[in-house]
Amino acid sequence: ELKYKSRLCAVSLLVVMLGLSVGCSKEPDWNEAQRSALEQRVRLRWQALEARDFDKAWEFSSPKYRANFPKQLYAKNFSYAAAWELTGVEILNYDSDAAVASVVARVMSKPTKQTSSASVRLGTIPTNLRERWIFAEGQWWFSANF
Repeated sequence: ELKYKSRLCAVSLLVVMLGLSVGCSKEPDWNEAQRSALEQRVRLRWQALEARDFDKAWEFSSPKYRANFPKQLYAKNFSYAAAWELTGVEILNYDSDAAVASVVARVMSKPTKQTSSASVRLGTIPTNLRERWIFAEGQWWFSANF
């Protein structure tokens, strides 16, 4: 009977702990409000990139990224030879266990200077850029690979 009570106690404790861990979860409920919040953050980041306001775009980076890479280095990730225009955002997937969303940013890219006949012929190029966004500290953050 002692073994039975020990097992019952262990199972009860496990159920309570699982219930608490689910109740304390920080991942957002995936609903239209969260989808909208994510899409808005993606658009705001791209508005900053289009305006070449790299300090502002850096602020959309995850807290972990910002802790390791200062604003001054962030701008070096981008070329001044191209201009961008965001034309669409598509949320492909959301993993609630990892609080990670896969997003496609549809961007039109064109050379800022017509330095050759090739750049003139290329003109504006549509590109689909896959981005990873994480939910942390109550907010969506762009997750750079580093």
